Amino acid sequence: MALATRRLAIVTGSNKGIGYAIVKALCKQFDGDVYLTARDVGRGQAAVEELNKQDLKPKFHQLDVTDTDSVAAFAKFVADNYAGIDVLVNNAAISFKAAATEPFGVQAEETIRVNYFALRTVCDALFPLLVSGARVVNLSSSVSRLSLIPSEELRQTLSSPQLSTDELDTLMRQFVEKAKSGNHEQFGWPSFAYCVAKVGVSALSFIQQREFDVDPRRDIVVNSVHPGYVDTDMTSDKSCHKLTIEEGADAPVYLSLLPPGEQNFKGRYVWNDRSIKDWRNY
Repeated sequence: MALATRRLAIVTGSNKGIGYAIVKALCKQFDGDVYLTARDVGRGQAAVEELNKQDLKPKFHQLDVTDTDSVAAFAKFVADNYAGIDVLVNNAAISFKAAATEPFGVQAEETIRVNYFALRTVCDALFPLLVSGARVVNLSSSVSRLSLIPSEELRQTLSSPQLSTDELDTLMRQFVEKAKSGNHEQFGWPSFAYCVAKVGVSALSFIQQREFDVDPRRDIVVNSVHPGYVDTDMTSDKSCHKLTIEEGADAPVYLSLLPPGEQNFKGRYVWNDRSIKDWRNY
């Protein structure tokens, strides 16, 4: 079967919220096929139908980022049907509400599993399919700032230019282990699992960029981005001003469509107003 010559953009966890708005914007601005992916087929197809009513034409494929078989099936579909991936937006994530009653160890394990390790699984499966000039956007958070990790030793390790993915994986597992034991604070971790997971995502983004800098495929750019405090199912503070999902999609879409040869927005931690922040000191 001949591979499609059209360019390809993929957004994980995109049947609602920021991911949905990213798909919507890419359908208007990206010259190629845009895949809306979702764990639940019915919800994903309903989201596609809603965008079709707006004369937008996203495509749909089931993708549960926490299911290795689902990820592998999607990677095979892409490899069988496209010459490669031009845009990958890793948006899928979870967050426990402030009023959640689950023990902190349970929250930590599930949050790291979904927000960090599932993202790693998706990257491991899809990165070999990226083409030269591809753009990768990892959705991070304002609470992924390194300064929110209490331990200076942990901060130095997480920000080391020699940090490897294996070492970062080990740190994420150690946090979960300490959280389940109830002594994570003694080892310099915060009592905020979402923060640790997103710190991991940002640290991973910098590692990924360093690896792509020596990859034979040219001009592959990875950035992590804080989309802003957006009015979605994940946000629980009702007292704060929240951005619309379209406003939250602005910076991720901007990073998805960076022009060839981009050098400024490359391996960066980007704020929702498109400004670059110093992750290590912000």
